[in-house]
Amino acid sequence: MGKTPRQLGHLVIKVRDLKRSEEFYKDWLGLSETGRIGEKMVFLSAHADSSHELAMIAMGDDTPGPEKNRVGLAHMAWQLDTMDDLRSLHGRLKREKRQFSIGDHGISLGVYFHDPDGNQIECFYELTRDKWPQGANVTGGAKFPLPLEEEALAASDA
Repeated sequence: MGKTPRQLGHLVIKVRDLKRSEEFYKDWLGLSETGRIGEKMVFLSAHADSSHELAMIAMGDDTPGPEKNRVGLAHMAWQLDTMDDLRSLHGRLKREKRQFSIGDHGISLGVYFHDPDGNQIECFYELTRDKWPQGANVTGGAKFPLPLEEEALAASDA
């Protein structure tokens, strides 16, 4: 291995109900199944050329879920191709009255919500480095310059 890895390859999470979680990730993130080990494990990918970015292991309905004040995964983040993709997801969350929060990171804007087991998911759009607002960096330092609300976008186009 060289000095550093090329990238994070995949994430494996434990879920109570494999079918329910698989349906959730296919529906909300558009992931596709790339492999399966019976009813014990499923592999999902956002891209046809990847073996998987997410794998899930069935643990059973009585398995305790994530706890806020414990060591473990804080959230997984899925980068979206366009700001319109993020606006679309945000609109769907609002229409379906799902709980979510918004994180303005200056160089990116994230929408946070939970899967059926309480694992937090961030879907975000990040500006290319040449479009970062002045003073922005990976820890913030500026306000994200694009509106999330479709209504605000329409008003700015008028």
